[in-house]
Amino acid sequence: MDKLSVLQAFRRIVERGSFARAAEDLGVSPALQSREIKLLEDSLGSTLLTRTTRSMSLTDAGRLYYEEALGILDAVTNVENRIREGASAVRGHLRVNASSSFGQMVIAPFLPAFLETYPDLRLTLSMDDRVVDMVEGGFDLSIRIRAAMPDSALVARKIGTVRQCVFSAPTYLERAGAPRHPEELTDHNVVGFLLADHLTRWTLSGPTGSVTLDLDPLVRVGNSLVLRDCLTSAPMGQFRLI
Repeated sequence: MDKLSVLQAFRRIVERGSFARAAEDLGVSPALQSREIKLLEDSLGSTLLTRTTRSMSLTDAGRLYYEEALGILDAVTNVENRIREGASAVRGHLRVNASSSFGQMVIAPFLPAFLETYPDLRLTLSMDDRVVDMVEGGFDLSIRIRAAMPDSALVARKIGTVRQCVFSAPTYLERAGAPRHPEELTDHNVVGFLLADHLTRWTLSGPTGSVTLDLDPLVRVGNSLVLRDCLTSAPMGQFRLI
């Protein structure tokens, strides 16, 4: 016996004053409702409804059961409504992981407006250039720049496209000269990203095709922001693939 369904049926019977009308409202047969109420009365060991061919009335036990049933059903309805409202509202604690440069340059400027839009949301932003385990780290979301996603049970969605380019500080080019062909990069100082799979092997594409270079970086750095500073600070103005 489904107690919640029986409570709803009992309430409707009392309020409609008729098994037939209550059954019609609930889309069931009067006979089924009558059996359910009989099972309920048997389980309680008390008669809840006094029925005749012309009328129906509550016993003292029935009146008590009805009053308590109202409170229970209203409480269930309130809980369901609160859960539905919570499902449509943005609240709770969101834990996000992103690379250092992306977090600082792209995410951080939007944080004030984001938190103003969602005042009930708490945010933890972890910026790390390592490849993190989202489950082990307890993250809800990770934003990464990758050529391809590894096989995983995690749900991934592409949100944009980033071009990889080769850059150099003007001061370095003035001192060392600008290469005229990609292969000349092997004779220049290169800054490499320690955590990237393209640390020593760069593939450069252009109108005439692609060239793959095996390089030996002068500096290997495991943080993208430090890597940027190495590129722009004199005298370390070497080439960098980003």
